[in-house]
Amino acid sequence: MQEKNSKPQQLRSQEWFGGNDKMGFVHRSWMRNQGYPDDYFRGKPVIGICNTWSDLTPCNGHLREVAEQVKRGVIEAGGFPLEFPVMSLGETIMRPTTMLFRNLASMDTEESIRANPLDGIVLLTGCDKTTPSTIMGACSVDLPTIVVPGGPMLNGRFRGETIGSGSFNWMIKEKQTNEAFGADDMREAEICAARSIGHCNTMGTASTMAVMSEALGLTLPGIASIPAADSRKRVMQQLSGRRIVEMVREDLTMSKILTRQAFENAIVTNAAVGGSTNLIIHLTAIARRIGVDLVLDDFDRLGSGVPLLVNLMPSGKFLMEDFYYAGGLSVVMRELGDLLHGDAITANGQGLAENCRTATCYNRDVIRSRSEPLQDSAGIAVLRGNLCENGAVIKPSAATPRLMKHTGRAVVFESMEDYHARIDMPDLDIDADCVIVLKGVGPKGYPGMPEVGNVDLPHKLIQQGVKDMVRISDGRMSGTAYGTVVLHVSPESTVGGTLAVVQDGDLITLDVEARLLRLEITDEELARRKEAWVAPPPRATRGWVRVYLDHVEQAELGADLDILTGKSGSTVDRDLH
Repeated sequence: MQEKNSKPQQLRSQEWFGGNDKMGFVHRSWMRNQGYPDDYFRGKPVIGICNTWSDLTPCNGHLREVAEQVKRGVIEAGGFPLEFPVMSLGETIMRPTTMLFRNLASMDTEESIRANPLDGIVLLTGCDKTTPSTIMGACSVDLPTIVVPGGPMLNGRFRGETIGSGSFNWMIKEKQTNEAFGADDMREAEICAARSIGHCNTMGTASTMAVMSEALGLTLPGIASIPAADSRKRVMQQLSGRRIVEMVREDLTMSKILTRQAFENAIVTNAAVGGSTNLIIHLTAIARRIGVDLVLDDFDRLGSGVPLLVNLMPSGKFLMEDFYYAGGLSVVMRELGDLLHGDAITANGQGLAENCRTATCYNRDVIRSRSEPLQDSAGIAVLRGNLCENGAVIKPSAATPRLMKHTGRAVVFESMEDYHARIDMPDLDIDADCVIVLKGVGPKGYPGMPEVGNVDLPHKLIQQGVKDMVRISDGRMSGTAYGTVVLHVSPESTVGGTLAVVQDGDLITLDVEARLLRLEITDEELARRKEAWVAPPPRATRGWVRVYLDHVEQAELGADLDILTGKSGSTVDRDLH
């Protein structure tokens, strides 16, 4: 249990509200127009509720109600709740990609926290990037912080079968091609796939980020897998409001929770649940904000030998609602046992092992034991070779086993626009053994590193019954997706990495067991091509996109801005008058 402070703590908010002078008058008097009584300004911990609600972010559309539940808990515990908005990131709506705005949202979060009289923070999250962006921003201030994930949707049901929001997306082209899937079918499936509040109900990136938050110790135990529509989620929201007040009194800051051990726990847990490759980008960025030395090879070293225990789409067949009924994440972490740092402190002040000590599994079809896993080794494989000097990644649990060692002829697309223009051409020279290579979708290239790596297969091959091909890009892949897809190739093509000079007809070797990704040309030919390569012009000349292009780092560094790594802390030593 985290030790309580032995002497009264000077609250940060009292620098605003505690003075009997002009500035104290200014800060208190304008807040009083909302009807707060005197005692709210006299030593109550001020809790900032960081809300990523937006009508434009469907997965977060219920967070207004979540905020009210949290406020109830804060008030019960003797705190003063103040809700504030930050930029919301809706994966299903925003163009060209929410990843372009993750770092901007993190800046919004960081500066909103630092600039205001807040002692503790509650992060209300949901859709993919709202979780890492707010955690990144909060890390850079380092106040006591708790995460409240919005929760997954209820299971979808379509014509007697389970349908997963997100994962069904990647079946549509095949269904339209081979199953006469028409407009009426599409409409019915749309309604069935997203039938309640909440984020994607597969083990996509949103669920992965919620699991990551719990495995890191930033949530109350057991909250990550509860569906958004379940009343038990509301209970946990209220309890989180109570707990953040206690965390402020205990001075349990983010840096005390986010230790090296916490990050290792998140990597191992992600492997066991079959989580998204996007965890690599986001967890690395979070680590670089809080000051933990986490590198790409850690994900392979710590996670690749971990058994896959959770039978969820896209690596399995069940959904998040089933996962919760089976016992949830606490069961998984109890099963992992000695693979985790059980003494790592968590948001409730207890160690990780203590939190899951009594967890019970109610369905072994959904959550397997370590002795009978879904796969013996899952996690993320980190590839090296002349095609990815700084690394690339693949998710073996979502790939086709026969393609894990493969040499094929490259069919190259220079951009997403080139891909869309040519992929379904009847005369495209491509067969099932080819390797689809997509350039220009990295952090700088798109810009923003979109989730396009798992591009659809050519229409003519789908008609032939082809289900999977090796696909390689410098972009990302949705956590709801599947396939033998090599991602995060670094350096990206737009900055002159080897991917930039791959040509149609080149042979490419993928050997996941050997951790190899190689372009089969001589070193001399590779050097000649790179010498002749010409960098493309920048995609923007002004605004946020220009700032992003000037400062974004490569995938293996978390694709954060170089000016945002590290933290500035919570001190603001200049006043407004």
